[in-house]
Amino acid sequence: MPEQRPTRYTIEFAPHASREFKKLPKAIRADIDAVIKALAENPRPYGYRKLHGWNDKYRVRVGNYRVVYEIHDGILVVLIFSVGDRADIYRRMKNS
Repeated sequence: MPEQRPTRYTIEFAPHASREFKKLPKAIRADIDAVIKALAENPRPYGYRKLHGWNDKYRVRVGNYRVVYEIHDGILVVLIFSVGDRADIYRRMKNS
């Protein structure tokens, strides 16, 4: 039986998420970048959570920062929706 290759997702950023990511301090940006790249292999890593009150939005923690994303299994895409400090990321999402 042929060996199956793991399915790899494409990572895409919403325009505002890309801007948020670029504004982060360089040190934390490297950590978050590694987590985002890992989402391509496994969009449901240990510790991920579905956000209550949002359709198809998930979050993963990176220290005091959060990466909020959507998983589109049908087309193998992880859409990064928002990136930021836990203190204000959800407040910003409410206003968008």
